Amino acid sequence: MKPIFLTQFLIEEQRKNDQCGADLRLLLEVVARACKRISLAVGKGALGGVLGDAGTGNIQGEAQKKLDVLSNDILLEANAWGGHLAGMASEEMDEPSIIPGEYPKGGYLLLFDPLDGSSNIDVNISVGTIFSVLRAPEGIDPADSKAYLQAGATQVAAGYAVYGPSTMLVLTVGTGVHAFTLDRELGSFVLTQSNLRIPEDTKEFSINASNARHWEAPVQRYVDECLKGKEGPRGKDFNMRWVASMVADVHRIISRGGVFMYPLDAKTQAQGGKLRLLYEANPMGYIVEQAGGAASTGRERILDIQPHKLHQRVPVIMGSKNEVERVVAYHREG
Repeated sequence: MKPIFLTQFLIEEQRKNDQCGADLRLLLEVVARACKRISLAVGKGALGGVLGDAGTGNIQGEAQKKLDVLSNDILLEANAWGGHLAGMASEEMDEPSIIPGEYPKGGYLLLFDPLDGSSNIDVNISVGTIFSVLRAPEGIDPADSKAYLQAGATQVAAGYAVYGPSTMLVLTVGTGVHAFTLDRELGSFVLTQSNLRIPEDTKEFSINASNARHWEAPVQRYVDECLKGKEGPRGKDFNMRWVASMVADVHRIISRGGVFMYPLDAKTQAQGGKLRLLYEANPMGYIVEQAGGAASTGRERILDIQPHKLHQRVPVIMGSKNEVERVVAYHREG
């Protein structure tokens, strides 16, 4: 069967999908090229001299890895000159990045987590890049963070790259979820899975069990029932998986089902949650919903949240629809 490359896929999508115009197609191709550069840097590891701490911190007060900084720079540089963007915002930067004056400006905003799961870098475990595309609102300067404060339901595209044994790009433009694998010999992303669907039921869950003592009662109830297995109220055995890289954990769930949880708990309550709404929860929530899953904070649909600040954090429960709905029901019951 003749391979379908990312460019061909996007051109065909442009022809049948009014939302995917030429500028959006070209923007996604630029992001994909940037991901290939990041994949190369990640793949070199210690040979590239990019492991270890950068000696700097991000807006959240977290220590940055060298690859965090490099990945952020790659995405900024790749997208600055194409004429498709009005501005960019990154988890690693305090404020939005404006397009240099010598370059034309487009009608989209790009938001990204340049290297998700970077605590895994130095131990050679999968990490990834997450991105979200919004339309630039009229009448708001893209240098102003208010331009980016849009509910996740308004996204026109979202995707992630996972840098594992193979590099994969998983993408939605609002018409389903499709996966592309990087052919390293050709240097091109090739369509390998179309219209991915998350099973509605599952026997796997993903959560950081070391936080169990901090969980709220609904999450504690759900996990306890899973752990009781066949003898418990669920009547089946569950497996727990945890990579500590949202990209890797959610990619597994999109591939074979499951539920990913980073819920509100006593440790994160003051800041509203652990994961960033604009850079992680919204794009991954959009992808999960497009694949037939659900994404919630436990109290509301993630994509309905109206952001109030650029680096806002939220609780996240996403994956197989029936499991997410069960956790949400437990939250309603209190």
